[in-house]
Amino acid sequence: MGRGLLASFLIAVTVFGPGNTRAEDLSGPLLETGIPVTAPLAGGAGVYRITASPGDYIAGEIQGSGAALTADLLFPDGSHFRRIAEAATGRTRFQIVSESEGLLLRISGSGTARVQIDARVTPADQQPAPAAYLSPRIEALADHLAAGGSAEAFWQEVAAQGTPLVETIDGQSVMTFLWRGASRNVRLLGGPANDHIWLARLAESDVWFASFKVPPATRLAYQLAPDVPDIPGTPRTRRGALLATAQVDPLNLNPAPGNAPDRFALESTIALAAAPEQPGTPPAPDADPLITSFTFASTQLGNSREITISHPRGLDPSDPQAVLLFLFDGEKALSEIQAPQMLETLTREGRLPPVVAVLIPSIDTETRSRELPGNDAFADALARELLPEVLTRTGLRHDPARTVLAGASYGGLASAWVAMRHPEAFGNVLSMSGSFWWAPEGADTDGTPFVAARIAAAPPLPLRFFLSAGTFETGREATAGILETSRILRDTLRMKGNTALWREYAGGHDYVIWRGALADGLIALFGQ
Repeated sequence: MGRGLLASFLIAVTVFGPGNTRAEDLSGPLLETGIPVTAPLAGGAGVYRITASPGDYIAGEIQGSGAALTADLLFPDGSHFRRIAEAATGRTRFQIVSESEGLLLRISGSGTARVQIDARVTPADQQPAPAAYLSPRIEALADHLAAGGSAEAFWQEVAAQGTPLVETIDGQSVMTFLWRGASRNVRLLGGPANDHIWLARLAESDVWFASFKVPPATRLAYQLAPDVPDIPGTPRTRRGALLATAQVDPLNLNPAPGNAPDRFALESTIALAAAPEQPGTPPAPDADPLITSFTFASTQLGNSREITISHPRGLDPSDPQAVLLFLFDGEKALSEIQAPQMLETLTREGRLPPVVAVLIPSIDTETRSRELPGNDAFADALARELLPEVLTRTGLRHDPARTVLAGASYGGLASAWVAMRHPEAFGNVLSMSGSFWWAPEGADTDGTPFVAARIAAAPPLPLRFFLSAGTFETGREATAGILETSRILRDTLRMKGNTALWREYAGGHDYVIWRGALADGLIALFGQ
């Protein structure tokens, strides 16, 4: 740019603050998109014109020669619109939406300024990017709907095939969850997400969907919650509202459990072709263990519950190979996985020695949340009250090496906690998706999961562990989840010299995974 031309482009201004620029100072070079203008700031300021209309998106950058620059956008009459740089050095990017017909850019400072408008997009050209779909079938349906077609044939195919949809693309599995005809929203409970995600509506159709890439060994359970109520309250309260409508997927071909009273008590399940075998599931049709129960009234806890005991008929209580299993959430073990029949089947098949299973129910949610995570009184009640009573009732000889605590979620945490407090009573831990993110209120372990920190700080204990977690049980919002904290505990135990067997499953936080993990863990610890 020649010296004379440059001089005609640069207008000195006196700056008294936003809105005080004189009208005669409001001319300057026109900034054309993609063409940079570099010039000294004569008199300490420069003004540039920007072609714009209301609603235009404008992006660009300002770069000084080293001195601090302040840049303001002005309306055509010189009044202040927006400050885009404040005593800035180096390069400053800006993005704005115009609110007038034309804009002015005033730069104050010293030295040289380089200004460039990179993009100007009118409202007519502001279009959303074409939707990207993981699922080719959803993409094809979207194109069909856009051309004026109907989703009816799609739904007929889906009803015959069952849901979720599973497609293989470049060797990867894509799983798509579907709901038909919700009015406002649909939320997925479970599935491959570590959070309860919302399904998206496909255009204005009755198709709601969410797609995920999953491992080919995936096995999971899920529910769908259509038209979740929008209620006042805390985020936790609002989130909990999904339980009001969460139910089985009506198009899923594998609901469970079979004895559920209604659709709200059912879950939908799916296992891909490469999902691992689950020993003992389903149980042998003629599995017929001896099942008894008794009321356990705990002086230590001040409550009582109905304990269920199962074992093979004709059990020899003096058999040194017999395993004594204490299983938390016993009511779920009965209804969700048929634990007595599963264990009987594994013994018949020769995969396990005889197992005496003690199924410990949780009484209720509040009691469970109080007793299972880090409760020494609960641990003492199991070791000093329940264990002796079980031994008396069954005639078993006590051997810590053949005694195991097992549970899932809080039950997995409790299995480790109780054994750590009473290794003389319980020599084995079988933790499935253990809640090892838990810590007592106010505990500070410098980021190390609380149980792992206790293991690391204590003398080695005579305990063997089987730990498992699902690959979908990752943390969220920068916090470690079940998968990460279980891995840390595994590594800590191994460094301390403990046996810590480990399994990861392509799945989530549900009994569809845990029924296999329970069998895998018992076989790993005690298999014939």
